[in-house]
Amino acid sequence: MKALLATTYFGPVQWYQKLNRADMSYIECYDSYRKQTYRNRCVIATTNGLQALTIPVERPDCGLHSTLIKDLRISDHGNWRHLHWHALMSAYSESPFFEYYADDIRPFFEKKWDFLYDFNMEACHTVCSLLDIQPNIQPTSEYIKKDDLPKDIFDFREAIDPKHPAVDADFVPRRYYQVFERKIGFQPNLSILDLLFNMGPEGIFYLR
Repeated sequence: MKALLATTYFGPVQWYQKLNRADMSYIECYDSYRKQTYRNRCVIATTNGLQALTIPVERPDCGLHSTLIKDLRISDHGNWRHLHWHALMSAYSESPFFEYYADDIRPFFEKKWDFLYDFNMEACHTVCSLLDIQPNIQPTSEYIKKDDLPKDIFDFREAIDPKHPAVDADFVPRRYYQVFERKIGFQPNLSILDLLFNMGPEGIFYLR
Protein backbone atom coordinates (compact mmCIF):
# COMPACT_ATOMS: atom_id res chain seq x y z
CA MET A 1 0.00 0.00 0.00
CA LYS A 2 1.06 3.56 -0.72
CA ALA A 3 -0.32 6.31 1.53
CA LEU A 4 -0.66 10.04 0.98
CA LEU A 5 -0.68 11.90 4.30
CA ALA A 6 -0.87 15.47 5.50
CA THR A 7 1.95 16.62 7.73
CA THR A 8 1.16 16.45 11.45
CA TYR A 9 2.38 17.87 14.76
CA PHE A 10 3.09 14.72 16.79
CA GLY A 11 0.16 13.22 14.91
CA PRO A 12 -2.38 10.72 16.21
CA VAL A 13 -1.90 6.98 16.51
CA GLN A 14 -3.95 6.46 13.34
CA TRP A 15 -1.50 8.59 11.31
CA TYR A 16 1.48 6.60 12.54
CA GLN A 17 -0.32 3.34 11.84
CA LYS A 18 -0.62 4.36 8.19
CA LEU A 19 3.02 5.37 8.16
CA ASN A 20 4.08 2.02 9.59
CA ARG A 21 1.84 -0.13 7.38
CA ALA A 22 2.47 1.55 4.05
CA ASP A 23 5.19 0.45 1.66
CA MET A 24 5.61 4.12 0.78
CA SER A 25 4.24 7.20 2.53
CA TYR A 26 4.07 10.52 0.70
CA ILE A 27 3.86 13.52 3.03
CA GLU A 28 2.03 16.42 1.38
CA CYS A 29 4.05 19.62 0.94
CA TYR A 30 1.82 21.49 -1.48
CA ASP A 31 -1.60 21.59 0.11
CA SER A 32 -2.96 24.83 1.52
CA TYR A 33 -2.99 25.33 5.27
CA ARG A 34 -6.29 24.72 7.07
CA LYS A 35 -7.10 25.61 10.65
CA GLN A 36 -8.02 23.09 13.33
CA THR A 37 -6.25 20.11 11.77
CA TYR A 38 -3.43 17.89 12.93
CA ARG A 39 -1.02 19.88 10.78
CA ASN A 40 -0.25 22.12 13.74
CA ARG A 41 -2.34 20.53 16.49
CA CYS A 42 -2.02 17.47 18.69
CA VAL A 43 -4.37 16.16 21.35
CA ILE A 44 -3.28 14.76 24.72
CA ALA A 45 -5.07 13.37 27.78
CA THR A 46 -4.88 15.30 31.04
CA THR A 47 -6.44 14.87 34.46
CA ASN A 48 -9.21 17.27 33.33
CA GLY A 49 -9.87 15.59 30.00
CA LEU A 50 -8.57 16.12 26.51
CA GLN A 51 -6.35 19.10 25.70
CA ALA A 52 -5.40 20.36 22.24
CA LEU A 53 -1.93 21.85 21.82
CA THR A 54 -1.69 24.15 18.81
CA ILE A 55 1.44 25.63 17.27
CA PRO A 56 0.76 29.25 16.26
CA VAL A 57 1.66 30.07 12.68
CA GLU A 58 2.38 33.34 10.94
CA ARG A 59 -0.25 34.89 8.73
CA PRO A 60 1.44 36.11 5.53
CA ASP A 61 0.21 39.13 3.61
CA CYS A 62 -1.30 36.92 0.93
CA GLY A 63 -3.65 35.32 3.45
CA LEU A 64 -3.23 32.18 5.49
CA HIS A 65 -5.47 29.89 3.48
CA SER A 66 -3.47 30.41 0.28
CA THR A 67 -0.17 29.53 1.93
CA LEU A 68 1.37 26.19 0.97
CA ILE A 69 2.11 24.06 3.99
CA LYS A 70 5.79 23.85 3.06
CA ASP A 71 6.02 27.66 3.26
CA LEU A 72 4.12 28.09 6.52
CA ARG A 73 6.25 29.68 9.23
CA ILE A 74 5.99 28.99 12.93
CA SER A 75 5.16 31.98 15.12
CA ASP A 76 6.74 32.67 18.51
CA HIS A 77 3.46 34.13 19.73
CA GLY A 78 2.26 33.19 23.20
CA ASN A 79 5.39 31.40 24.43
CA TRP A 80 3.87 28.21 23.03
CA ARG A 81 7.00 26.06 23.38
CA HIS A 82 7.11 26.60 27.12
CA LEU A 83 3.36 26.06 27.48
CA HIS A 84 3.30 22.88 25.39
CA TRP A 85 6.24 21.30 27.18
CA HIS A 86 4.76 22.05 30.60
CA ALA A 87 1.43 20.65 29.45
CA LEU A 88 3.20 17.44 28.43
CA MET A 89 5.06 17.25 31.73
CA SER A 90 1.82 17.80 33.66
CA ALA A 91 0.01 15.14 31.65
CA TYR A 92 2.71 12.48 31.43
CA SER A 93 5.27 12.96 34.20
CA GLU A 94 3.70 10.00 36.02
CA SER A 95 3.56 7.82 32.90
CA PRO A 96 5.89 4.81 32.77
CA PHE A 97 8.20 6.09 30.03
CA PHE A 98 8.14 9.88 30.24
CA GLU A 99 11.52 10.17 31.93
CA TYR A 100 12.99 7.65 29.49
CA TYR A 101 12.02 9.69 26.41
CA ALA A 102 11.93 13.23 27.80
CA ASP A 103 15.46 14.09 26.64
CA ASP A 104 14.54 13.10 23.07
CA ILE A 105 11.32 15.12 22.96
CA ARG A 106 12.28 18.21 24.99
CA PRO A 107 14.50 19.72 22.23
CA PHE A 108 11.41 20.28 20.07
CA PHE A 109 10.29 22.79 22.68
CA GLU A 110 13.67 24.46 23.08
CA LYS A 111 15.06 24.83 19.57
CA LYS A 112 13.39 27.16 17.06
CA TRP A 113 12.36 25.91 13.63
CA ASP A 114 11.36 28.43 10.97
CA PHE A 115 8.91 26.25 9.06
CA LEU A 116 6.14 24.04 10.39
CA TYR A 117 6.74 21.31 7.81
CA ASP A 118 10.41 20.99 8.75
CA PHE A 119 9.56 20.87 12.44
CA ASN A 120 6.91 18.21 11.89
CA MET A 121 9.17 16.03 9.77
CA GLU A 122 12.01 16.15 12.27
CA ALA A 123 9.57 15.25 15.03
CA CYS A 124 8.24 12.40 12.90
CA HIS A 125 11.71 10.97 12.30
CA THR A 126 12.49 11.14 16.02
CA VAL A 127 9.28 9.38 17.02
CA CYS A 128 9.82 6.67 14.40
CA SER A 129 13.30 6.07 15.74
CA LEU A 130 12.05 5.84 19.33
CA LEU A 131 9.29 3.41 18.34
CA ASP A 132 11.71 1.43 16.18
CA ILE A 133 9.69 1.73 12.98
CA GLN A 134 11.36 2.34 9.63
CA PRO A 135 8.77 3.85 7.27
CA ASN A 136 9.63 4.75 3.71
CA ILE A 137 8.83 8.49 3.63
CA GLN A 138 8.98 10.88 0.70
CA PRO A 139 7.75 14.48 0.42
CA THR A 140 5.44 15.25 -2.48
CA SER A 141 6.77 17.25 -5.42
CA GLU A 142 3.42 18.76 -6.45
CA TYR A 143 -0.20 18.84 -5.39
CA ILE A 144 -2.39 16.17 -6.97
CA LYS A 145 -6.16 16.38 -6.64
CA LYS A 146 -7.88 13.39 -5.09
CA ASP A 147 -9.59 12.43 -8.35
CA ASP A 148 -6.26 12.46 -10.20
CA LEU A 149 -4.34 10.22 -7.81
CA PRO A 150 -2.98 6.90 -9.10
CA LYS A 151 -5.16 3.99 -8.02
CA ASP A 152 -2.42 2.46 -5.89
CA ILE A 153 -2.18 5.53 -3.60
CA PHE A 154 -4.65 5.88 -0.73
CA ASP A 155 -5.38 9.48 0.17
CA PHE A 156 -5.56 10.19 3.90
CA ARG A 157 -4.81 13.92 3.70
CA GLU A 158 -8.23 15.00 4.90
CA ALA A 159 -9.49 11.68 6.30
CA ILE A 160 -7.36 11.83 9.45
CA ASP A 161 -8.91 14.91 11.00
CA PRO A 162 -9.67 15.94 14.61
CA LYS A 163 -13.02 17.55 13.76
CA HIS A 164 -14.41 15.54 10.84
CA PRO A 165 -12.59 12.20 10.54
CA ALA A 166 -13.55 9.94 7.67
CA VAL A 167 -14.62 6.34 8.25
CA ASP A 168 -11.52 4.16 8.35
CA ALA A 169 -12.29 0.44 8.54
CA ASP A 170 -8.58 -0.37 8.74
CA PHE A 171 -8.09 1.55 11.97
CA VAL A 172 -9.65 0.10 15.10
CA PRO A 173 -8.26 1.79 18.23
CA ARG A 174 -7.03 -0.72 20.77
CA ARG A 175 -6.95 0.03 24.46
CA TYR A 176 -3.59 0.53 26.14
CA TYR A 177 -2.58 1.87 29.54
CA GLN A 178 -3.27 5.59 30.05
CA VAL A 179 -2.43 7.55 33.19
CA PHE A 180 -5.89 9.07 33.67
CA GLU A 181 -8.02 6.23 32.34
CA ARG A 182 -9.68 5.58 35.71
CA LYS A 183 -10.79 9.21 35.87
CA ILE A 184 -11.69 10.07 32.26
CA GLY A 185 -11.87 6.67 30.58
CA PHE A 186 -9.71 5.37 27.76
CA GLN A 187 -9.20 8.03 25.08
CA PRO A 188 -8.50 6.61 21.60
CA ASN A 189 -6.36 8.01 18.81
CA LEU A 190 -4.51 10.65 20.79
CA SER A 191 -1.12 12.09 19.87
CA ILE A 192 1.57 9.50 19.30
CA LEU A 193 3.25 10.97 22.39
CA ASP A 194 0.46 9.50 24.51
CA LEU A 195 1.28 6.03 23.20
CA LEU A 196 5.02 6.61 23.48
CA PHE A 197 5.02 7.86 27.07
CA ASN A 198 2.54 5.25 28.29
CA MET A 199 3.69 2.15 26.43
CA GLY A 200 7.30 2.82 25.46
CA PRO A 201 8.85 0.14 23.19
CA GLU A 202 5.58 -1.80 23.15
CA GLY A 203 3.94 1.09 21.29
CA ILE A 204 4.99 -0.47 18.00
CA PHE A 205 2.48 -3.29 18.52
CA TYR A 206 -0.39 -0.77 18.35
CA LEU A 207 0.72 0.43 14.93
CA ARG A 208 0.41 -2.91 13.14
